[in-house]
Amino acid sequence: MNTESVWIVDDDSSIRWVLQKALQTANIECCSFENPQDLLLQLESGHYPEVVVSDIRMPQMDGMTLLNEVHQIAPMIPVIIMTAHSDLDSAVNAYQSGAFE
Repeated sequence: MNTESVWIVDDDSSIRWVLQKALQTANIECCSFENPQDLLLQLESGHYPEVVVSDIRMPQMDGMTLLNEVHQIAPMIPVIIMTAHSDLDSAVNAYQSGAFE
């Protein structure tokens, strides 16, 4: 595993900032990405976090697609899907696709 133990991916810079500050306050190493493709490039190069935290709705790639891509590269990495939208169907789909409980 890398020293960046939590990777955050969200197109909203304020969400990334808040999550980074909260994790850093708890002395947790983190790395953030605006674009899910950048996160996948890091995984493909052999760098792995302990966990990925991803928004479900992003313009470049939705969180469900990212979840599937991460698990194809590194199935042992837990992926936490978050959303600002209360959508039960998305929550059920994320859980059924292997998102961390």
